[in-house]
Amino acid sequence: MKKLIFLMLIPVLYLMTGCIKNIEDYNIDTKKPSAIDAEPLVANATKAINDWQNSINVNTNVFRFYVQHITATQYLDEPRYDMVTRTIPQALWNGMYVSSLVDLKEAKRIITANTILDEKVKANQLAIIDLLQVYAYSILVNTFGDIPYTEALDVNNLQPKFDDAKTIYKDLLTRVATSTAALNTASSSFGSSDLIYGGSVSKWVKFGNSLRLKLAMIVADEDSALASSNVSAAASNLANLITSNADNALFKYTSSAPNNNPLSNDVPPRSSRKDFVAANTIVDKMNSLNDGRVGSFFTKNSDGNYAGGIYGFVNAYDKFSTVSTKVAATTFPGDMLDASEVNFLLAEAVERGYITGSAEKFYSDAITASFDYWGATGAAAYIAQPAVSYATAAGNWKEKIGTQKWIALYNRPYDAWASWRHLDFPKLTPPAASNVGAIPVRLIYPIVENSLNKAAIEAAATKIGGDKSSTKLWWDKF
Repeated sequence: MKKLIFLMLIPVLYLMTGCIKNIEDYNIDTKKPSAIDAEPLVANATKAINDWQNSINVNTNVFRFYVQHITATQYLDEPRYDMVTRTIPQALWNGMYVSSLVDLKEAKRIITANTILDEKVKANQLAIIDLLQVYAYSILVNTFGDIPYTEALDVNNLQPKFDDAKTIYKDLLTRVATSTAALNTASSSFGSSDLIYGGSVSKWVKFGNSLRLKLAMIVADEDSALASSNVSAAASNLANLITSNADNALFKYTSSAPNNNPLSNDVPPRSSRKDFVAANTIVDKMNSLNDGRVGSFFTKNSDGNYAGGIYGFVNAYDKFSTVSTKVAATTFPGDMLDASEVNFLLAEAVERGYITGSAEKFYSDAITASFDYWGATGAAAYIAQPAVSYATAAGNWKEKIGTQKWIALYNRPYDAWASWRHLDFPKLTPPAASNVGAIPVRLIYPIVENSLNKAAIEAAATKIGGDKSSTKLWWDKF
């Protein structure tokens, strides 16, 4: 009997000792791994970019106020451009550097070191990561100006230098062109870990070319040659651009936290707070144009009308429209780049002489794509109105494109702000109240960074013309 028991224990003893080298192996926390695969890092970085862009929280993202798509009911710091009371610049800085770019850098290192991964798949994965890095860096450099770039993300260098914004920008354009060209549509990439395109390399090709078009166009007033060469290359084959909503770069949110759209956390019905209403600036414009998208953008007020609150002043919540149930949904997708924006960029490219084609057609296609994306009807009738038609709408091409693009970029606050600074339309004015400055054209550097990297920040601020919200970036010429 004793012999039988001993023989039965042998396998158990083997299992207990075969994988345990020392007592420390018993103390491994399986929920906090010391190593991680690249895929979840890329997914987390993509989510971080979208979470920041979609948030409506006044501590995180205030660009909806700057472009006058929404206004406040009672707290007026943000629509009156206070960047100091809250940590708004820090939220963007952390959202891109800490929550996104760090993960993307580590994912790139892991993939590069992987010796068993198919080389073509590896090339695709590295190219997609680089496109996401370019996207994140472009937000930073187009918001602050000079930023840490060549010395960024080094844990051993806590005081990185700030690189010249234009030099960074040129490198980003080179990177987006190189990485897009490196994509091989005959091979796979990240599969289901790709939270934008589900592993479709051909759609990432369209994203890469469209991102190159977008970044190139924004510098057109300062460096037309740089813009022209990149635009003409990116748009050499329209089939390789996002010109259809089927190719929009959308981030899919889920219905439950923490993977729901962050905007839903701060508005009814998920939140009991009633801090935001539509701004009269955009609602009045849409009403005057009989814009069929207004019901997709906003709710009706207690009187059954679409009405915006007075921008920059206290507003009674029930008296004005607010974000629609569509926008407030937990599952409403984040929109990184879409067909409407790309078609507006192509219309501008024609007007600047960078490509051939019909600016009027691209303009009309952009508006139609926006209507379709929002599930609104009546695009053709809307475009046919004299106040909208490209042939008869008021102003020059910048005003026509700028005004309609501003409407179409609703709920894409950073991109709407970048477009407004680039095209200078529509003509927005700050609240008519005392001690309110001009609408910000950049964010100031984060206050915390002034303590951690004071010398570099002061040098960068001096170089760009002052660390002020009124300091125009190098490409913002008018």
